[in-house]
Amino acid sequence: MIRVLAIGLAAQVLIVLQAGADPAGIVSSASPEATAAGVDILEQGGNAMDAAIAVQFALGVTEPAMSGLGGQSQIILQRPGETPVVINGTSFAPGRLPDEVDPADLKTGWTAMTVPSTVKVMDFAHRKYGGGKIAWADLLQPAIRYAEDGFVVGNFRAKVYARTEASLLESPTVIPFVVMQDGHVPAKGDLMRQPVLANTLRRLAARGADDFYTGEIAEEIAADMARYGGWITGADLAATPDPRIMAPLSTRYRDVEVYTLPPPAGGWVMLLALNLLEQFPAEQLAQDSAARTEALLQALQAAHRARHDLPESDLVNYESDIRARLSKAHAARLSGSFVPPGGETTHFSVMDADGMVVSVTASIDSYFGARVASPSLGFFYNNYMQSFDLEPGRPFSLKPRGMAYSSMSSAIVTRDSIPVLVLGSPGSERIISAVAQVISHWVDTDAGIDAAVDAPRVHVAVDAEDGRDNAYLEGPVEGVDLGRLGLDLSTASDAYVQRARNAYFGGVHALALELPGWVGAADPRRDGVVGYADVRAGSIGRCGVRPQNDEQAVGGDQRASDVPDAGLRCEPFIGGCQ
Repeated sequence: MIRVLAIGLAAQVLIVLQAGADPAGIVSSASPEATAAGVDILEQGGNAMDAAIAVQFALGVTEPAMSGLGGQSQIILQRPGETPVVINGTSFAPGRLPDEVDPADLKTGWTAMTVPSTVKVMDFAHRKYGGGKIAWADLLQPAIRYAEDGFVVGNFRAKVYARTEASLLESPTVIPFVVMQDGHVPAKGDLMRQPVLANTLRRLAARGADDFYTGEIAEEIAADMARYGGWITGADLAATPDPRIMAPLSTRYRDVEVYTLPPPAGGWVMLLALNLLEQFPAEQLAQDSAARTEALLQALQAAHRARHDLPESDLVNYESDIRARLSKAHAARLSGSFVPPGGETTHFSVMDADGMVVSVTASIDSYFGARVASPSLGFFYNNYMQSFDLEPGRPFSLKPRGMAYSSMSSAIVTRDSIPVLVLGSPGSERIISAVAQVISHWVDTDAGIDAAVDAPRVHVAVDAEDGRDNAYLEGPVEGVDLGRLGLDLSTASDAYVQRARNAYFGGVHALALELPGWVGAADPRRDGVVGYADVRAGSIGRCGVRPQNDEQAVGGDQRASDVPDAGLRCEPFIGGCQ
């Protein structure tokens, strides 16, 4: 086993434009390697979608617990002068299901997966929205390189391996891909190589996405399923449709318009939370305080309970129903019930030199998905089957070819039709809470995107048993009386805490238009960084650094010099953005 020292950059990473320089593209993602892949494509002349595709495939290598070839991806994008559109990349249940299903069969194992859609989505996005200068095969080269040559495991990713080690080692198909030479799962600073996955990516690069659905890769997937008792067949793979282009859902929040994903994603709940927050006086939300925290808790409780009680899908009466739920009048009615006064996934955001913005959330659902992997292909399969409802006749009831339910809430925020904020988050239903809070913080406090991403978060989980919902607080907030709000305090696991922040509350990767220009923020709860592309002068990324203690200074992020052929120079400096 090769051990490599990973030199950390910071709790927060921001890209700073050099004086007089026009932005030529920015990438914010959950791993430094994936960010570097996107920057490399931008500097080759690719547009934001080209870069996003390279980031997606690189994340499947460098963050295999969160996304990959075996999962699904949702995209919202906006081209200059146009309104945002959504590429609905939901995955579908297999075409044939047993008459009786054990709920345990939908959580882990070979029966837990929907038909993977990510490869289909990326291919469609390249054909429909790519810049036309970068070939499909070239977009996969960074991912192939990271799989073949290796990448340095960062702090958060090491925590995920450590936390899930026991269950991973129970799966014979997983063990070859998660055990290092010393017999343990990857630790911080390890150099991780994935030669089997590299071969699969080479095949995809050479033969195109169709190979995944009708070619040799499809045959290998079907063989996996037949060998291990899975429900997906070769016919299911061949029947996978192109993703749908859809109009996004939107709402007005203060002076901005917020666009997000329609069902089966959870964007409507995030918009409802913003509509509820707008019922509070602006001054109550203008600074971090007990008053702001109480407003967040009440808005999130009402929004998550609305989703629990009335799940939404792209079915009968969808348009009129969703329009009613996102009306300001509906938010006002819900706010009348307030007590007075008072998964896992990945996300990345990309902007190019022309002003095209792309926001992508991708997932295999739980950490390491179904906890099974293809022995011959080297990727983990998703476990989105657990998202279905086993009660018949409901919007997301389990049925052949049914759409998988998700909380994805990728968003683009505009002011006067111009994009000003691009963001999203991983984190199961905490996605909704995280995205709504960051948008509100950025709009209401005017403290900037780094402060909005770094600010402590809250979440409310619906408790159907006793009717008192559970409040999660990332940090203590003096003056918040949960009992008065009708909430019980719950504590999130500290297994994923780093830099005094907990990945339970998401991992927002965002770009924002702030004076004097576009800046990016990578969530300190993950291993990500922001990369700035300059097509005229090569990679000149400068990273703002705000280390707070010695623990933050190692292992969390990598300098570009620690990433094989990263193509991104990151020069740290102390004291924040200059």
